Amino acid sequence: MINLFVGNGSREWSICWSQQQSLGVAILHYPTENLQHSVQTLKGSDKHPVTPVAQHHPGYTCKMNSKCNRSSVVQQSSLLCQRTHREKKSCKCFECNKCFRKRCNVVKHERIHRGERQYKCPECSKCFKRGGHLVYHKRTHTGERPYKCPECTKCFRERSDLVKHERTHTGERPYTCPECNKCFRQRSDLVKHERTHTGERPYTCPECNKCFSQSSNLVHHERIHKGERPYKCPECSKDFSQLSNLVQHKMIHTGERPYKCPECNKCFRQRSDLVNHERIHTGERPYKCPECSKDFRQSSNLVRHKMIHTGETI
Repeated sequence: MINLFVGNGSREWSICWSQQQSLGVAILHYPTENLQHSVQTLKGSDKHPVTPVAQHHPGYTCKMNSKCNRSSVVQQSSLLCQRTHREKKSCKCFECNKCFRKRCNVVKHERIHRGERQYKCPECSKCFKRGGHLVYHKRTHTGERPYKCPECTKCFRERSDLVKHERTHTGERPYTCPECNKCFRQRSDLVKHERTHTGERPYTCPECNKCFSQSSNLVHHERIHKGERPYKCPECSKDFSQLSNLVQHKMIHTGERPYKCPECNKCFRQRSDLVNHERIHTGERPYKCPECSKDFRQSSNLVRHKMIHTGETI
């Protein structure tokens, strides 16, 4: 039930709107005892020129006088009903049958099928399907980062990136894996994780047909075929195909070992080395041989052990 109040001095004019479940229609109820004198008061008011309204939209009935005129009050109420009609997705893409509420959204969507990219960056001539994507892209040239984290004042180019970042402060992990109940901050991280259960590897190398679960892994792999090594060490000029490999290599020059074991204080250059080391203290052996059920702390040890069963040599 919704109450609308229009006051004039000390008097008020109220309208109650409710949904009648049995009939499935909306009915306006006008409290006659409060409305009669309020309307007379409002007739002479220049500030609030409001008049009561009879039936204006199918499904609405007025329990006051049948001779009353239309007004903006019921027009606002009828908009509530019209809004429910607009909720239907009546505009359809003829290519994939996806439906939209507005025709303009269909027009934007159809560019995906046509491969049309009408929004062009004046700086680098890169083209985009949507104007919003071009706006975000331009910030890579201008350096603009309008979205600022209130906790650590870190800034971001896109609002969605700020939302994801804020979860590092709140600890929120809204995406849960239905298989193992592991939680993630981003939907994309959950999708990648689920492939560890399904074994799905949707990204295939066109050169050797090797498959990968993540597109970034495929990009790194393709550099093997191209011989591309875009990351160079400033100290010794050694080249690397992945940025992470360069970061780890730099620690050889700096002597940095940022990953420290909380049990024995031993330090490591790589996070994976620390994880493997901690299993010495916990006794965890997550890698099991399917042939003899022998357990191992590291996957590499399991790979070498399997050669005993297969007769394969290194």
